[in-house]
Amino acid sequence: MDSIKIGMIGFGTVGAGVVNLLEESGSALADRIGRKLVLEKIAVRDTGKKRGAPFDRARLTTDPRQIVESPDIDIVIEVMGGEEEALSLTLQAIKNGKHLVTANKLMLALRGEEVYQAAESAGVELGFEAAVAGAIPVIRTIRHSFASDRIALVQGIVNGTGNYILSRMTDEGKPFDDILKDAQALGYAEADPALDVGGGDSAHKIAILASLAFRTPVDFKDVYTEGITAITPEDIIMAGEFGYRVKLLALARRNHDSIDVRVHPAMVPKNHMIANVNGALNAVEIVGDYAGPNILQGPGAGAGPTASAVVADIVDIGGKIVYGGAGKVSPIGIPLSSRKKIPVAPVDQVSSEYYLRFTVPDRPGVLAEISGALGRNKISISSMIQRGRKENEPVSVVLMTHIALESDLNRALDEIARTDICQADTMRVRIAKDA
Repeated sequence: MDSIKIGMIGFGTVGAGVVNLLEESGSALADRIGRKLVLEKIAVRDTGKKRGAPFDRARLTTDPRQIVESPDIDIVIEVMGGEEEALSLTLQAIKNGKHLVTANKLMLALRGEEVYQAAESAGVELGFEAAVAGAIPVIRTIRHSFASDRIALVQGIVNGTGNYILSRMTDEGKPFDDILKDAQALGYAEADPALDVGGGDSAHKIAILASLAFRTPVDFKDVYTEGITAITPEDIIMAGEFGYRVKLLALARRNHDSIDVRVHPAMVPKNHMIANVNGALNAVEIVGDYAGPNILQGPGAGAGPTASAVVADIVDIGGKIVYGGAGKVSPIGIPLSSRKKIPVAPVDQVSSEYYLRFTVPDRPGVLAEISGALGRNKISISSMIQRGRKENEPVSVVLMTHIALESDLNRALDEIARTDICQADTMRVRIAKDA
């Protein structure tokens, strides 16, 4: 074999980035691996569509089976996205002895166990660095750099769209909807931004990271997910006054006999590095029992960063093909049979400090009713600010609590909601003291 032949399924933004990177750096990559990398064929839905990178149309196909079933292809790149079709082609490629590189976070978050089992059984390599946080090498860091350690916490910002919106809300004081429209116009947000601003994209990524970090299967439906659409400029301002910045935080924590995996807005102390990651950048903190806290930061999406991660996996697999060792290690770094199932703790069993904003009438006794309901449910108030006082208009009452169990807070807020006090939904934001 004088070259390593590659087939790619999908030729969108990321696929175009891969083509450009292989073209521009092909000679250097061949020197590094010891063999030339040849992108033999690309499967697309429309061979006539204009692409973001030059490629011989004679080597395009609308039939991905020409890639996954070809005896000449050594490595299959899956960048088509989606779940069912991508999974079917992935499993077929693995069954046929192809090494696989994927950027598909949705498929791995929902069906990763099937992919891992298939790759381990077939003795093929599986690279998926590009599935989480673009060019940031967080998968490699967990699988290799922390292999000797016991990870206690993985948390960070893993969605650039959400971070861009919250950063501009913080800097400009504008409401969510206005910044979202700007983000869509500038290409930072999709036409349908629900996965990004609703937390789903971050949830896919933290499910993958939790599975690797804690060496356990993670059922995606157990990942608590909450987005940023309810955050207001008032919440951003109040966070600043209390010494925090609001971020869409993805978090996975090891507890005594469970793990905590969730995505939600959080108030992060201003002096923490994650609080100062702005714009479309991503950042991930990994805390090990021995290594302590380590933070990785960089661009988390886009053609260049994601293609960089894809091609890095190709180089890694290519080197193993050339020098031996391909498929000798489990795709997640340890044998799948060595893992133990660790339950994901329900969010109502999580303890945190909380920011609460109540919209209430400006009348005597309101604060007493709120504090009474909180007290009856074991919620202790650490500080309070009241804003407003325009005649015949409601006011905002903002409370910060001491650490409390989420289920206790839920009961307190339900009790308050049954009264005539609140004139709008109560805003709750968790405080990320670990950050």
